[in-house]
Amino acid sequence: MVQTFALSRTAANVHRIISTAALAVKQVQAEPTTLQEIGDSTDGDPFRVLIATVLSQRTRDPVTAIASSRLFSRYPDVKKLAKADTRVVSRLIRPVGFYKTKARRIKEISRILLDKHGGKVPEKMEELLDLPAVGRKTANCVLVYGFGKPAIPVDTHVHRISNRLGLVHTKTPEETEIELTRITDRRDWLDLSEVFVKFGQTICKPIGPKCSTCTLNSNCAFYQEKRAPA
Repeated sequence: MVQTFALSRTAANVHRIISTAALAVKQVQAEPTTLQEIGDSTDGDPFRVLIATVLSQRTRDPVTAIASSRLFSRYPDVKKLAKADTRVVSRLIRPVGFYKTKARRIKEISRILLDKHGGKVPEKMEELLDLPAVGRKTANCVLVYGFGKPAIPVDTHVHRISNRLGLVHTKTPEETEIELTRITDRRDWLDLSEVFVKFGQTICKPIGPKCSTCTLNSNCAFYQEKRAPA
């Protein structure tokens, strides 16, 4: 009979796992994510974080970074972007995925922010989700990087790693978010996503994960059940 690896999912053990992963990405000198860079460079401007997160959907970080920089150099705030020519916006953000659709959406978001929220990005999840092209991941990114509020944005890296480790057993990123918020301490919410994204980009890759040298392999269900030497 094949034994199933059982990972302790106490908040204390999850904290140790996040800390170990953070040290691992520091040792490989992982680059900051685009959202972290935008948050740091704009003192956490929620509007820029929101727009950059929408641009990042189905788009690689380096492309998002370049497109965001071009866009904000031309339209630095919500008022200017709301009045922008959609064709010009499209050219500035190309080649992000679905750039023509996103150009319309970020203009629409800007107009809604002006009309309904006084030009400010709302801080409540429910109000963020009412904006076009904003789902739970995007809303959580705004809360974390724009407002410094505890939340767990779940992208493909966070979803994959959480399941590989055995922290969760979920089918969708939304389910992963719910389960992670249940088993983790709120003190770890601000760091979890950033750490796991970098960890997924550099160590626990979708294809060819570095399992044999990973410092988390003793706490990883994927390694213990499928990769560990007999």
